[in-house]
Amino acid sequence: MDFSKLLISFLLLQFLFANYSTAHAAPNCPSKLFREYIGAEGQDLTFSDVPINANVEFHFILSFAIDYTNSSIPLPTNGYFNVYWDKENLSPYQVSCIKAEHPNVKVAMSLAGDTVGGGFNASFDPVSVESWVRNAIYSVTNIVKEYNLDGIDIDYEHFKADPDTFAECIGRLLYYLKRNRIVTFTSIAPFEDEDVQPHYLALWRKYGHLIDYVNFQFYAYQKGTNVSQFLQYFETQRGKYEGGKILASFGTDESGGLKPQNGFFNATSILKSQGKLEGIFIWSADDSKKDNFYYEKQAQDLLAL
Repeated sequence: MDFSKLLISFLLLQFLFANYSTAHAAPNCPSKLFREYIGAEGQDLTFSDVPINANVEFHFILSFAIDYTNSSIPLPTNGYFNVYWDKENLSPYQVSCIKAEHPNVKVAMSLAGDTVGGGFNASFDPVSVESWVRNAIYSVTNIVKEYNLDGIDIDYEHFKADPDTFAECIGRLLYYLKRNRIVTFTSIAPFEDEDVQPHYLALWRKYGHLIDYVNFQFYAYQKGTNVSQFLQYFETQRGKYEGGKILASFGTDESGGLKPQNGFFNATSILKSQGKLEGIFIWSADDSKKDNFYYEKQAQDLLAL
């Protein structure tokens, strides 16, 4: 057999093997991602206070970095972010320690949040796309490097700019951070609201390929939500953020949605059995401290099964 025939035979075998491997690949394993916001409410809380199950992927999300001044009347800084979480108890040193102690832990930061300075809206308020992106890239990069962070979360909840401007600013920021390997994962934290959703959906349509997780705030739905309603809301958001990894969520504060005591873990067990559970996140560790993180343990146990 001459060389050309040998080469053709070799390539044919490679092709057949590749197709066999694809057809017989193991199915995707259920997600074991657990995420929790921490640091927004000054509860003298450290990472090590929160129970961590070694059999899940655990993300702490520092809350928050905000592009507003830290003054009696906070003013927007056009994308220049300042750290507002509990810097004394959640310092760069403590980030390094918790990651060294628990190899399954990663740490991210969330941008914006609801309010700043005791009740002022932390609004998205850019002067221009170009200037906001420039300032955001500079300030976010510095914080990520100082704290040795792995990812960022976008949690703007108030807007003084249209959805397209929001999409362009956030999308360009995410693109830069990922392209330059400054962060390894990103997420967004929308909720069902007539002003909030158009902004995040505009971002999703144009830059969804850069977003790894959708931390949908299901606890923003009405209090008293039941299992059936929660599952319906979940399907609705899966349709809106098509192709995205939608995480189930609840709050350990006085927020709404489906609470654990009302069937949250029943609902997530159903989603898990259907192959739809991409993970769980909780708002927030600060609020859970009073109950000794009872539901954090339960959520991680469910994911670890």
